[in-house]
Amino acid sequence: MSEFTELSGLPLSTITRRLPPSEATGLRTGARHRLAQLYRPADLVVLGLGATIGAGIFSIAGVQAATAAGPGVLLSFMIAGIACLLAALCYAELSSTMPTSGTAYTFAYVIFGEVWAWVIGWALILELQLASAVVAKAWSLYAAQLLTDFGIRLPYPEAFSNGFALFILALLTGIVSLGAHVGLRALWVIVGAKLLAIAAVLVVGAMHIDVANFGDFFVEAKPSPTPPDTVLEVVFGQSQTFGWFGVFAAASAIAFAYIGFDLVTTAAEETVNARRAVPKGVIRSLVIATVIYLGVAIVMIGMVPYAQIDVDAPLSGAFKIAGVDWMVHVIDIGAVLGLTTVILVLLVGQTRVMFSMARDGLLPRGLATISRRFHTPSRVTWVIGVIAMLLTQFVPVFTLQELVVLGALFAYLFVAVGVIVMRRRLPDLERGFTVPLSPWLPGLSIVATIWLMINLQVLTWGWFALWMAFGLVAYLLYGKRHSLLAANHAKVGRGRHRR
Repeated sequence: MSEFTELSGLPLSTITRRLPPSEATGLRTGARHRLAQLYRPADLVVLGLGATIGAGIFSIAGVQAATAAGPGVLLSFMIAGIACLLAALCYAELSSTMPTSGTAYTFAYVIFGEVWAWVIGWALILELQLASAVVAKAWSLYAAQLLTDFGIRLPYPEAFSNGFALFILALLTGIVSLGAHVGLRALWVIVGAKLLAIAAVLVVGAMHIDVANFGDFFVEAKPSPTPPDTVLEVVFGQSQTFGWFGVFAAASAIAFAYIGFDLVTTAAEETVNARRAVPKGVIRSLVIATVIYLGVAIVMIGMVPYAQIDVDAPLSGAFKIAGVDWMVHVIDIGAVLGLTTVILVLLVGQTRVMFSMARDGLLPRGLATISRRFHTPSRVTWVIGVIAMLLTQFVPVFTLQELVVLGALFAYLFVAVGVIVMRRRLPDLERGFTVPLSPWLPGLSIVATIWLMINLQVLTWGWFALWMAFGLVAYLLYGKRHSLLAANHAKVGRGRHRR
């Protein structure tokens, strides 16, 4: 009996056909489509820190303290860290079972089937492609601000900002296309410099902490000055700030800063001893990032009373109040470096996801070609880079940045459900890591993810629904017809008919 039929036990249809686990982790399409192993455990931690620690580390604590939670924002960081850790544990188990570059897309292909795999892959494309453009646009603004702070006047700020976005995307796309070795070396250097800037913030800021600024953790709750716009607020018909509601609302916003730890799993196919190394890389990078974010938050809240925080430049404003003006330049440099690594990892992650989908035939197979000279999927890398460049120039990406979050959370939800389903459907698969207390911890991850999702704007859900509807049309017109798995099923059927 065919392995395909044994796996599903159902009629071979678009909905029920699932990728066999051996096909998910094995070499399916020849040497031209294989990625070389390069990453080691320490590299994966750097990859995770490169994705999760961006410019937001210098602002998110202050903004949320001033507008939502007060000093209680410290609890918000802990709550957000726990919620993301639950998701990270689920990613760790599935990546240890299926160490492949397709991450959640491939997990869904094996566990749920081709249609669901396309749905997750399409959501990941939205998340990573839009995120690359959003972060590049933010990088251009910080780069322009950095030059201004150093006394360099830009004659046409908007034109320079657009040019900076094109420059950083072209530069980093070129680095990624040149090979994983080049990108990894660049990542180590930039992440190291970024951590030095953060260390300076922690050390200098700690010298100016006033314990009285922490005060009572729970500021009295009050109605929000803005009308309800998230799913949760619309359901309840009102919105509040501060109090416990504010603490949990801030936790939802803060959790978005941690998004990116899942990109570590996109390097699984290129990792030595991936079954054990990738889970360690995912969990360690998230834990380290959480500790760093919490440390910066303590410094931020300790330096300035929450009611006096400048929401436009929280940390820079705090150092100016403390009379340490030179730290503003450190923060500017740290922000630019932080966003640089985020863009770099996003490009790597997006390349690996689309490479996997193309290798399976759901996207044009030419995108899965490995460059003979650089041994990387350089063709798909440049396609992704050029699309990101066009988005920064012609689309108001900042107004759509919540779609990045929803795309990521959508994948988190499927991964948590996937752990529970795979334990029952494929109990004998080799696992390098298992989520403890399953199905309870994956169940908590599902609840936490849904909580984060309903804290997003109703308008964001509308745009997401349109994107997914467009994706379904694309699948019916192309992916369904060119699926490699469908072709294999057809060969099996013809062979049986001959016998």
